[in-house]
Amino acid sequence: MGGAFLAAAVLARVGGRIGLPTIPLFILAGILLGPHTPGVVLLDDPHDLEMLSALGLVLLLFYLGLEFHLDDLKKGGRTMALAGGTYLALNVGAGLGFGFALGWGTSEALVLAGVLGISSSAIVTKVLVDLGRIGSPETRPILGIIVVEDVFLALYLAALQPILSGADSLGAAVLDGGKAFGFLLLLAVVARFGTKLIGKVIHTKDDELLVISFLGAAVFVAGVSEWFGVADAIGAFMVGLMLGSTTSGPRILKLVHPLRDAFGAIFFFAFGLSINPGDLPSVVWPVLAAVAVTMAMNVLAGSATARIYAFGPQATANISTTLLARGEFALILATMAAGAGLDERLSPFIAGYVLLLAVLSPLAAGRSHLLARILPGGRTRDREDEKEAVPV
Repeated sequence: MGGAFLAAAVLARVGGRIGLPTIPLFILAGILLGPHTPGVVLLDDPHDLEMLSALGLVLLLFYLGLEFHLDDLKKGGRTMALAGGTYLALNVGAGLGFGFALGWGTSEALVLAGVLGISSSAIVTKVLVDLGRIGSPETRPILGIIVVEDVFLALYLAALQPILSGADSLGAAVLDGGKAFGFLLLLAVVARFGTKLIGKVIHTKDDELLVISFLGAAVFVAGVSEWFGVADAIGAFMVGLMLGSTTSGPRILKLVHPLRDAFGAIFFFAFGLSINPGDLPSVVWPVLAAVAVTMAMNVLAGSATARIYAFGPQATANISTTLLARGEFALILATMAAGAGLDERLSPFIAGYVLLLAVLSPLAAGRSHLLARILPGGRTRDREDEKEAVPV
């Protein structure tokens, strides 16, 4: 654990000096110090960090919930659903078409639809924090799309599981999906009507007790969520959503910050441990094609979202590049596919695809102004800005 933290810290410091984002450097540290590369091996089994990695994901999404206030959901629920639905339709649809085009099989195509279709909540959150865009106007629809994706994720996993396991019971699939949706509905009702009561229960002037309380609540609800077939991350997000609207919300936001950064680094480090670079050359061309499809679909989805919210070219570029990353959900699907005995090319394909986008997404988000210039209206906006900058 100490080596993992130190390796991530050293590489992040080096990257900071040359202007690289921290996420791909944390992943690189895991690859270089994992069991699949020569040299120093900190961990022979990536599963040794599984619990810490899960805690990192929980804290990242908990923080995201704290930032995403209930008022945002109340005011823009329908618009958020429209933007999220558009994003999913474009990306999941393109992923399904890409999967069938590869010709690896129907089950494989269904897996690839999810891999290509759903963004990484952890990486998106980290990008927004690193670039200081949490308060930007376009961040609300970005977070809204993530919420819609997480709801879709719960239902998608519930429907996909019986297909991959070979189960032919439609009733079982409907039951699993119903349980997941019911639990999400329960969390939404509690978040909507129970905020005042929750605020009274969790309130304390003692920082130590407050940290123990919110951390316990986030992890506990995340664990219960898994029982009901809902991703642990969305459970943590909902807890953050509830607590962020209480009087203790600003203090919790400040106290969780160092925990989020430390364990978030371990999440990305553990992801790097699971990647075997030797498997990547066999799927390099499908990976590059999938990345190109994802980039194109994200620009289309970003443009559609910007049109819904009446944003300009720069906001369009920010949305398109921030949501580009794929991550934890794709890794879950890779594990499910391996357990179901699907095409053995799926695992290295998913690893290469996720790694490449994990590197490209933070870099592209930090340079989104370049994309904004080539979008419709981008050049016009640049000329207007130049005129405003000329002294009279």
